[in-house]
Amino acid sequence: MRRWTLCWLILFFTFHHNVETNGSAEQKNSGSPGCCKVLDRLNCKTPSEPEQKDADYASCCMKTLPLLLNNVHLDDTIKALGVLQKVLEETETTNSTALYQDNMVALLYKPTDDFKGLQIAASDNQVMADSDVPNSKVKVHLPSELNVGQNDTIVFCTIQLPNEMALERIDELYGRRLVGLSVRGRNVSGLQDRVNITINIETSKTMMPKCVFLNTTEKNFSTSGCETKREQNQIICSCDHLTYFGLLMVSAELSPEDEAILSYISYIGCGISLTALVIAVLLFITNRKLRADDSKKIHISLAVALILLNVHFLSCQAAAASSSTELCFYVALLLHYSLLASFTWMALEGFHLYLVLVKVFNIYVRRYLLKLSVVGWGLPAVIVSVVVIIDHNMYGRASLDKSRPNETTVCYVTDDNVKMGTTLGLFGMVFVINGFVFGGIMKWLMCGKLNKPTEPSKKSKTKQELFTLLVLMILLGLTWGLIFFSFGHLTTAGLYIFCIINSLQGFFILIYFVLSMKKIKASAEKPSTQTFSTKS
Repeated sequence: MRRWTLCWLILFFTFHHNVETNGSAEQKNSGSPGCCKVLDRLNCKTPSEPEQKDADYASCCMKTLPLLLNNVHLDDTIKALGVLQKVLEETETTNSTALYQDNMVALLYKPTDDFKGLQIAASDNQVMADSDVPNSKVKVHLPSELNVGQNDTIVFCTIQLPNEMALERIDELYGRRLVGLSVRGRNVSGLQDRVNITINIETSKTMMPKCVFLNTTEKNFSTSGCETKREQNQIICSCDHLTYFGLLMVSAELSPEDEAILSYISYIGCGISLTALVIAVLLFITNRKLRADDSKKIHISLAVALILLNVHFLSCQAAAASSSTELCFYVALLLHYSLLASFTWMALEGFHLYLVLVKVFNIYVRRYLLKLSVVGWGLPAVIVSVVVIIDHNMYGRASLDKSRPNETTVCYVTDDNVKMGTTLGLFGMVFVINGFVFGGIMKWLMCGKLNKPTEPSKKSKTKQELFTLLVLMILLGLTWGLIFFSFGHLTTAGLYIFCIINSLQGFFILIYFVLSMKKIKASAEKPSTQTFSTKS
C-alpha cells in the first residue's frame, strides 16, 4: 500500500507543475520538469526503495507511462519507453505474470523447463501465453532459437500511444500501438528463425502495411531486419531481433488493379519482343549482306542477349512454383546472366555508334568483333561466376514483395545487396556511357552533320531524325534509366511508361533492324564515303 501511495503522489507532482519539487533548483535548471526528473519519477525510485521490484511496482510505472508520453520531447519519449522495458525486465516473478492498465497489457514469462518456443496472444485488456484470447489484436511467436532458461524472463507488452506524442509518423502507426519484446539482460538480434508478430487489421485498398521497429538510436521507425507478409486480414511482421515493433499504414504506391494490368503488359510485351527478336535473328541468318555488316552483328548479339532475358523472365515465376530447386537455380542464374549481358551489349552498341558516327576518321581495330564478344559475353560470366563461388545459395527463390511472398516469388538473386550491386551498378555505367553517346549523336543531328536535307524534304527528314533518336534511345537502353530519375520509386504513370517501353525493346530493335536493311539496299549502288574499318 505504501508503494502505491508513493507512485500516485509522484504522478500527481509530475503533472501539476504548480507544486514545487526540490525547491527552486529544478525551476532554475529548466523552468519545467526536466527529462531526468521525469524518468526518475517514472522509475518510482526513493532512497529507501529495495532493489527488487514486484508486479505492483511494474503496474505503477505502466500506469504512469501514458501520461508521461503526452507533450514531451522526442528524446524523453524514447527514454521513457526504454525505462518501462527495463522496469518490466527487472520485475521479479516466479511464473507467468500478466499486468493490465489502460491501453496497455504486459506479460512476464519465465520458462519452467526446456524452451521450445512461445506463443503469446493479446487483446486490449487481456494477454495469455500458449493460448488464444477473445478479440485478439496481436499474436506473437517466439522461436526456440532464443534459448532462454529458467533464470531468464521474456517480456511482452503492447502500448497504445497517446494522441499528443512527439514521435515521427505517429499518425501512420496502426492503432497507435507498439509491441515490445525483450529478454532480461540480453540484446537479441540476428535470429535465423525469425520472430513473427501477427496483427489483425482492417483491409484497405488505398493503404499499404509496412512492418517497422522503433530505432532508439536514430529516434525513428526503421524496416531493417523486418519483413512484411500479408495473409487476408492479417499482417505478419517477421523480424530477426527484439525491440519495440509497430505497423505503419502508408499510402499504397500501386493499386491491385494497376498491378494486375502492369503484369499483363510486361508478359505480353516480353512475348511480342521475344517473337520480334527471333524474327530479327532469322533475317540476319538468311541475309548474306547483313552478315557482312559489323553493326548488324552487334545488333544481333544484343538481340540474342534479350532473347535469353525474355525467355528466362517469362519462365522465372513458373520455375519458382515448381518443386525443383535445381531448375530454379538454373533459371535464376541465367536470368541474372542474360540481364547483365543485355546491359553489356547495350554499352557496346553505344561504343560502336560512337566510333561510327562521331569518330569518323580512319580507325583500324584488329579482331574487333572478337574483342567485343569477349567483353559482351565474358564480363557477365565473370560476375555470375564470382557470385556462385561466394555463395551458390544467392540464386534461388526470391520474393519481389515481402508482404505477399506466395504471389510474387520468382527465381532470381536472393541477396538484395548482390542484386543492387551487380545489376544497378553495371547499368549505371551503361547509362552514363550511352548517355554521352546519345548526346553526341543528337548534337550532330542538330548541327546538320548527318542526313543534310534539301529544302523540299527538310520536314520529312526532321521527322525521320526524331524517329531515329527515339529508336536509338531504346536501342541504347536509355529508357531503363527512368529508375534513376524516380529516386527509387516510380509513380504509377512512370511504371506504365517503363513497362511498355522496356518490355517492347525487342520489337523496337526489329523496327530499327528493318529500317537499316532498307537503308542498306538504298545505298548499295552508291560509293561509300565511310572511312571507319573494323575488319581484321
